[in-house]
Amino acid sequence: MPKRVSTVLGREFGDNLRAMIARTGLKEAELARRLGWEHAKLSDLVNGKGGTSLEEFTYLLGVCGVKPDEFQYLKGLFLESREKGWLQLYESVLPPHVRTLIQHERLAKEIVIWSSLFIPGLLQIESYARAVAEDSPFVEDENIREWVSARIERTGIVAGHKKFVFYVYEPVLHSNVGGADVLTEQLHELLRMLIRPYITLRVVPAGRALTGDFTLLKFEKYEPVVFDGGLNSALFLDDKASIGLYQEVVKQMDRVALGREESRELITRIVS
Repeated sequence: MPKRVSTVLGREFGDNLRAMIARTGLKEAELARRLGWEHAKLSDLVNGKGGTSLEEFTYLLGVCGVKPDEFQYLKGLFLESREKGWLQLYESVLPPHVRTLIQHERLAKEIVIWSSLFIPGLLQIESYARAVAEDSPFVEDENIREWVSARIERTGIVAGHKKFVFYVYEPVLHSNVGGADVLTEQLHELLRMLIRPYITLRVVPAGRALTGDFTLLKFEKYEPVVFDGGLNSALFLDDKASIGLYQEVVKQMDRVALGREESRELITRIVS
């Protein structure tokens, strides 16, 4: 069965629009009647099929009584919905992309992560995550607790109903984040996690890094998505050309990375 044509932006738009409609207490059919629309027109909009002008969409938001900040957010999604990929810019310590990323991590059947600076976030222990936050010039002291809490909450996604493949740059295993005790505790936790059959960790030797960090998400019903996070931005890519490029990078890393057992043995030697 072919995968559904759906984008990250389209799913974000549809989820938010459904939540907005649900708050009115009206069924879609009743809301469509009040708008003077055919039910199919509203259904197509919710499912990302378009067919609605900006003026009509603005009228819908007004009838639903959305708040000004919600109005601006949904209007922005509506206007961007025809673009390839989705770039989010942010200033807050817990940016909006985190919510989008978590939603897609929950939907994914396989998550592939390349990490060249730190132990992957989904495998971090609390003390290591706190050290990362404390060393970062972009996380204010008053926001560290919230940042760490959000990071640790995300680790709950690591469970046996998904497959996880982590590519970690070798220098990360020697980087003294938080001091020797914290790093040792973190590496011991990695070894415990690697017992789980649904987790694969491959170490990419020093000097063999191919690109900056990214996450490749694979789904049962949708085409793959790439998440590429920056200092104050997040880029979600789902067009075929971009996905093909990142899939080729994964193939290249697969060729240069140590095997699963070799990687585990390397970590064991480091903590011995």
